[in-house]
Amino acid sequence: MRQLFVAGNWKMNLNGRQGIELAEALKAEFGDLEAVRLAVCPPFVYLKAVADALAGSAIGVGAQNMYTESEGAYTGEVAGPMLLDVGCRYVILGHSERRHVLGEGDGVINAKVLRALEFGLKPILCLGERLEQREAGETEDVVSGQLRAALEGVSAAQMAEVTMAYEPVWAIGTGRTATREQAEEVHGILRGLLAGIYSAELAERTIIQYGGSVKPENATDLMAMPNVDGALVGGASLKADAFAGIIRAACAVSK
Repeated sequence: MRQLFVAGNWKMNLNGRQGIELAEALKAEFGDLEAVRLAVCPPFVYLKAVADALAGSAIGVGAQNMYTESEGAYTGEVAGPMLLDVGCRYVILGHSERRHVLGEGDGVINAKVLRALEFGLKPILCLGERLEQREAGETEDVVSGQLRAALEGVSAAQMAEVTMAYEPVWAIGTGRTATREQAEEVHGILRGLLAGIYSAELAERTIIQYGGSVKPENATDLMAMPNVDGALVGGASLKADAFAGIIRAACAVSK
């Protein structure tokens, strides 16, 4: 049985004090949690402070992005070994805001996935279609293309370190959420693609999160679906009460 995984993507929000206070609140309630895997992904500048605040707990820390090189003259970029050095375990890659706002293509995302694995980081690989693509009936083609491109050259053994996150672009930060049936359908498509590329056994053990306006009010319905293995949470991860409500929902579903 796959363990549910709930991760908070803080994006470009919170300051250092707020991030530490949030981390400490989560640690106080969920620091020893074993039933559900947890992580938070602060902005780069607060990674070390948040990792220190969570030290000794079961809550992991992830970055929101990384560069493909380990060092060099790349002004403004952050390398995978640097993330490891400040306590990161995970790194979000291919988020729609990186794809559609900052212009990262499939080739760049694939290079980052390969390098993250090489460095020893665990990628959270985001996939998802835009509203016009869904309305045109192109969802399966879009997520299939993104998955195949991002995993080019990734071995079956390396896939043990990869989490996938289906995030329909039309549901991110919009207040709109995919119905649990819509989420389940796309998660099933992704699992089927993994079975075809690798094996049914690998597909069955791969964690696929849902992301896109996840809140305490809809978390249980979403995560109760057979192929939805947790959540990648944006806005609701910025407040301890809201994020805790989602984590409690995951705990209830996992029993």
